[in-house]
Amino acid sequence: VQRSGLCGRGLENARLGWEARIPECRCLIGLRREAGKPGCWRGKDTREVVAIKCVAKKSLNKASVENLLTEIEILKGIRHPHIVQLKDFQWDSDNIYLIMEFCAGGDLSRFIHTRRILPEKVARVFMQQLASALQFLHERNISHLDLKPQNILLSSLEKPHLKLADFGFAQHMSPWDEKHVLRGSPLYMAPEMVCQRQYDARVDLWSVGVILYEALFGQPPFASRSFSELEEKIRSSQVIELPLRPLLSQDCRDLLQRLLERDPSRRISFQDFFAHPWVDLEHMPSGESLTGWGSHLPPLTALVVQAVKKDQEGDAAAALSLYCKALDFFVPALHSSVAAVGSYPSRYVSRAEELKAVVSSSNRALLRQGTSARDLLREMARDKPRLSAALEVASAAMAKEEEAGREQEALDLYQRSLGELLLLLAAEPSGRRRELLHAEVQSLMARAEYLKEQVKVGMWGAVLGQGVLLFSTCRCLPPSLSEGLSGPVSVAALPLVPS
Repeated sequence: VQRSGLCGRGLENARLGWEARIPECRCLIGLRREAGKPGCWRGKDTREVVAIKCVAKKSLNKASVENLLTEIEILKGIRHPHIVQLKDFQWDSDNIYLIMEFCAGGDLSRFIHTRRILPEKVARVFMQQLASALQFLHERNISHLDLKPQNILLSSLEKPHLKLADFGFAQHMSPWDEKHVLRGSPLYMAPEMVCQRQYDARVDLWSVGVILYEALFGQPPFASRSFSELEEKIRSSQVIELPLRPLLSQDCRDLLQRLLERDPSRRISFQDFFAHPWVDLEHMPSGESLTGWGSHLPPLTALVVQAVKKDQEGDAAAALSLYCKALDFFVPALHSSVAAVGSYPSRYVSRAEELKAVVSSSNRALLRQGTSARDLLREMARDKPRLSAALEVASAAMAKEEEAGREQEALDLYQRSLGELLLLLAAEPSGRRRELLHAEVQSLMARAEYLKEQVKVGMWGAVLGQGVLLFSTCRCLPPSLSEGLSGPVSVAALPLVPS
């Protein structure tokens, strides 16, 4: 049993408040202690193990009562795969008992510290699960206000899934609501809570950024040896710099920087966070059906239908693009036990690899055709150092693209170059140089989009080649996607899925 550390006086003043808000009084019966697992109880007539949060009534003051009631009120109406479930609440003459879903994997803080840092791929899966829980809460105008690794539990250590817990500080807050009461843990608390004592729901986004930073770099950005040092860092206006190591993708760094923006008005919004390409909630497997695909199955089926048709028509570029869009739905499933994917994606990956070679050859020919215009643009950019530098980065990207296995590095360079060139294009006056720059930007954007698909296909090939399908023992495939997948890989062998 986990006993709450709540302390203080004021029981008599608070008692009527909490008793009036609890609908009925029951005794803690029907449970027995689980052998070898402190804090775990098992129903006498079931196989279910639960955790019990035990709060001594005599330790409750008025604020503690409010926090406890808020936690009960919010959790009793929530059912989400990544939020810990409150199964029941009961009490006797001495204690209040919250009967919770049992999470055998401990908390995220311990998980991170025993591994020192988490690989970006693992952090991304966890962040997607946390974002899914926050999106569910945001749609209901609920802010957690105490997000930290210690309040995020893991379902197990073998196949861990995040479960957001401890809603004692949570509040029903509309996006325009502001609060003034200090809540949360200083290491994960948004600067405006300390500096201005005025904040809104966006403080949760800052805390998410701190959690992600700690997962990737091993400690939170404001890690300090004393509280005075911590307060100084929180009150500082200095931009939070991201360590150079370990190497992270550009999307990951972009998300971190936008989450850890001190000015809440410039911090990433909830909608942009949920839609960010590194989070990619759109393609996250759901729990809406027995197979886990839920609402994702219709768009997935449609994409496969279109891809196979384009393939049969001989339109290699369009088919490759559609195959890659379909694979977007499979990538998160490789890291999740929610959806069963089986082995059939390897067929689409193999075909995409073949198409990649065809399209790559065609694109290299087009790239060579544009060389003369590119050289002219470089000559015309000699008096523009920023433009020359951005074009040099683009040239470096092209060189990387020619080297086998350097697609991700090339893509990062293309994106760096385009970030600068698009700004310069907007400021460039009309004339021949603007025409050439516009054509070059379009060409580089096409190369970057193509490389994204190459990287995606390459990643799938590597994952499938290493046998990292996590659900090979559970094969409840969507029937429309599992037909016709035996035999050699060819266009004819790929299933043309009925709509």
